[in-house]
Parts: sequence; structure tokens; C-alpha cells
Amino acid sequence: MKPPLFSYHDPRTIGDAVELLGRLDNVKLLAGGQSLMPMLNMRFVLPDHVIDLNRVEGLSFIRDVDGALEIGGMTRQRDLEFSDVVGRRCPLMAEAIALVGHRQTRNRGTLGGSLCHLDPSAELVSVAAALDATVIVAGPNGQREIAFAAFPVAYMTPAIEPDELLTAVRFPVWPKGHGYAFVEFARRHGDFAIVSAAALLQIDGGRIARASLTVGGVAVAPVRVSDVEKAITGQAPTSELFAKACESCRSIDAMADIHASADYRQHLAAVLSRRALEKAAGLADNAPWNRVH
Repeated sequence: MKPPLFSYHDPRTIGDAVELLGRLDNVKLLAGGQSLMPMLNMRFVLPDHVIDLNRVEGLSFIRDVDGALEIGGMTRQRDLEFSDVVGRRCPLMAEAIALVGHRQTRNRGTLGGSLCHLDPSAELVSVAAALDATVIVAGPNGQREIAFAAFPVAYMTPAIEPDELLTAVRFPVWPKGHGYAFVEFARRHGDFAIVSAAALLQIDGGRIARASLTVGGVAVAPVRVSDVEKAITGQAPTSELFAKACESCRSIDAMADIHASADYRQHLAAVLSRRALEKAAGLADNAPWNRVH
């Protein structure tokens, strides 16, 4: 199929892109194009204007700043995959990025494009939720920041105004020696996950001092499973503890579609959460015998 007719715009600065967004109606932003181009070809979206962000200056970078990673919205997923800084400072992202599509899609796909598309099964969306990321957007009134917990407002709908664009994302960095894991179940390698689980654990004195657990693909947005986090904090990490705590994932308000029923997604959420926590505990410093037992 062929895309519909639209006017193409090629700004070179953030200011020019914002000006176009404020002046034009029915606009789509082109980042990596790995989601937009198929949707155009299948006539799922019918924009009058497409604004190409690929030559806008200052949107592609990876910075280690004040205990956080700041990553530009147009940073390619392939750059994240092979970044020494990401691998060292944010290993959860490094583990998740290898599961994003295939090499060809990662070569073009961008961080900002994935987050704004906001597919609940997308790996980077779950990583942002797990790490309590902050999204930075630019608009006619300058920059503003959005906590990622408030970023999804509906299914595949981010909290960005029509005249704003995502410029960067700030990911808080966990201390050295924390445990991490990203696991998912998909029909085939490279497919979107039917369900995924992202876990982060900090262990001190043989007990869990801090925990983060996020499941993706279950609901309309990634779910931080706060009741599991609370249940395991202060406890010694064991498979029995994780299995019991993760049973609460079966009560998540889950979606049903042609790929999986709600019950199956709830079951996967419980199983994958346990596996992710076990793996994270095994990688954490200061865990008993450095493994779950």
C-alpha cells in the first residue's frame, strides 16, 4: 500500500519544529519511522503534514549527569545498545534494548519515537516506567518536564500537547551493584512482548533495601507493581518470597486481544515477575551467596 498525500517539512532546529507544530493542523512527527511509516502505508493515520525530526540539531545524545542518564529523543536504539555508558550505568536498559525488534529496526528506531508511540508492550516504555524516568518536552512556552508515571494518559496516548515535541528523557541511575533483569514472552524473537517484566533490586545486609517491578503488555500502559515492591522490601530474597508476592499480579486489570486472553496475561505477569526478581537478586551485590536460594 501507499501512504496518503501529505505536506513534508524538514526543520533544522527545535524552535523551527515547535513553530511548525503551532502553525499547522493534523500533524505527525517523523522520528525513526518504524511505527509511523507502516501506519501511513496502511492508512491507519491520515496526516495533512509530516514534520521530519531527523535533521533537527541537538536531539541525539547520551549524557551521564548528576546521577542520571539524559538521552536525546532522537537517539537511535542501536546507539543505546552499544553505548558503554548505558551498559555501565543503566544495565536494565542495555538488557531490554536487545529485545527491541531486529537490528534493522534498532538502526532507525529512536528512544523518543518509542516512548511517544507508547505501545504498552514496548520494552523502552517499560524501562522508563521501571526507572521513574522524566520526559522533557519543548513547546511554545519553553521546556517542561513530565514524570513518566503521568506520561500515559490513555492507550498509546502520551501527555504531550499538539504543539510540543519530546526532546530528551532523564533516567535516574541505581547504585553500582544493584540487580536487574528484563524478561519477556513473545511469539517470535523480535515481536512485541505479549507480557514483559522489568525488575531492579538493591540488597543490603542480605535483605532487599529497594525494589522496582514493572510489567508491560498486560494493561493499556506499563504497570508498576507497587504491592509486590512493598511486600519484598526488607525481606531476604528467596524464590519462595518472590513466588508468593508475585501472585498479586494475577489481579491486574488485563487486556484481552487476538494474541492472549486477560487470564493468560495475568498468569504470565505472575510467572515473569517472579523470574525477573530471581534473576535480579542473583546479579545483585550483597545477596546471600549472591544467588536466590
